[in-house]
Amino acid sequence: MAEEAAGPEALSVREVQELVRRKDELEAQIKACYAVLEGQKGVGMHEPLVDAEGYPRADVDVYQVRAARHNVICLQNDHKALMLQVEKALHQLHAREKEKQAKDEAEAQAEAMNQNPSLPQPFARVNAITPGSPASISGLQVDDEIIEFGSVDTHNFQTLQNIATVVQHSEGKPLSVTVIRGGKKLHLGLTPKQWAGKGLLGCNILPLQR
Repeated sequence: MAEEAAGPEALSVREVQELVRRKDELEAQIKACYAVLEGQKGVGMHEPLVDAEGYPRADVDVYQVRAARHNVICLQNDHKALMLQVEKALHQLHAREKEKQAKDEAEAQAEAMNQNPSLPQPFARVNAITPGSPASISGLQVDDEIIEFGSVDTHNFQTLQNIATVVQHSEGKPLSVTVIRGGKKLHLGLTPKQWAGKGLLGCNILPLQR
């Protein structure tokens, strides 16, 4: 019976509220039956309905008392069964809510990971940029962390000489530079060239501890 009641589909909140409403109705009916018994000289559920000589009592409506007692027993049985249903339904709702919460948290975590996938390890950081320089024009900013500079990346970077060599061989040619800024990966185009200042970039780059 328990397995049958559980079923593949849990009750909805509306259906649980209907069960609770029925429970309240049953309790009101039980209370009304007890009121009938109380009105019959307070005979209750177990007072004898016959007198000392074994005749039906004349001071109470025996038929009404028996009917009320019978109704109480039936209603209490219905109430007990309904309470089991309510308890099971509430348990299912709680379990379903818990499952939904866990699913929502997992989806939120997955979405966050998709929006911010694990970024490559940067190998250098920009710590100074001269206004009007090729680096400044490209959009490079102070504190940008470099993960790709032309053919140089996290895997083959050894010293700043790697970057210097790429710059010297790329004068006048656009270089693809990828940086991490504010936890996000950005792609920039930087063209090393002669300008009013020193060097071909107009920025200062520091290697990061690895």
